[in-house]
Amino acid sequence: MSLRICILETDILRPELVDQYQGYGQMFQRLFSQQPIAAEFTVYNVMQGEYPGEELTFDAYLVTGSKADSFGTDPWIETLRTYLLTRYERGDKLLGVCFGHQLLALLLGGKSERAPQGWGVGTHNYKLAAKAPWMSPVREELTLLISHQDQVTALPENATVIASSDFCPFAAYHINDQVLCFQGHPEFIHDYSRALLDIRQQALGEQIYSKGMASLEHEHHGTTVAEWMMRFVAHKPQSV
Repeated sequence: MSLRICILETDILRPELVDQYQGYGQMFQRLFSQQPIAAEFTVYNVMQGEYPGEELTFDAYLVTGSKADSFGTDPWIETLRTYLLTRYERGDKLLGVCFGHQLLALLLGGKSERAPQGWGVGTHNYKLAAKAPWMSPVREELTLLISHQDQVTALPENATVIASSDFCPFAAYHINDQVLCFQGHPEFIHDYSRALLDIRQQALGEQIYSKGMASLEHEHHGTTVAEWMMRFVAHKPQSV
C-alpha cells in the first residue's frame, strides 16, 4: 500500500530553469522515487490557488521551498497559512522544506525572519541533535544543499530540534509525530544549486558565491532525508 502525499508547491521556477527542472513538485517526486517506501504524489501549486478537493485524503502534506518570505503577507501565503492551520488542527501530518519549514514554525508559535548570518548556499553540514525511530538509516551528521537568507529563529514550544549548526541553529525539527521540517533542500541536486548560484552571483557577492561553488564538491544526504520523511509519515506511535 503506497503512502499518499500531497505536495503544496509554493513557487514557480525561474524561466531559465523550468525546461530542465519543471518545478519543486517534480523535483520532490524524483527524489522520493530513490527511497524504498512506496508513495504516490499529487502536486498543487498554491501560488496559483490550486488545492486538493475536500473529498481527497492524504497521509501527509508537504510544503516546498519558495523565493517568497515565509513571513510575507501575499494573499496566497495568507490562504496557505489558514489551510495548514486547519490541517494541523485536524491532526494531519505536515512536512516542510525551507519556506515550508519556516512557515510551519511561524504558524505554530515560533519565529522566522531575515537572518543576520546572511545567505546560506552550497552544501552545509549539521550536527544531529536528536534520534527518533523513523530516522533510519542512522547518521551521525547530516549534509544538505541549501539556499536561504531567512531562518527559523525561535521554535514552536513543543518542537524538538533534530539538526543544527552554528550558522543555522534550528535547521530541522519535529513536533511529536505530526510535523517534520528541514531548512535544507533534500530535493536539490548539485547542478540545480550551481544554476541558482550563477543566477544570484551578483546579489551574493564574490566571496559567498565562490565558497558556495567550492562546497558543491561534497555529497549531500537528500535521499536519507527523503527516507526519514516517508518513515515519519508511515510511523504509527505506540499507544501507551
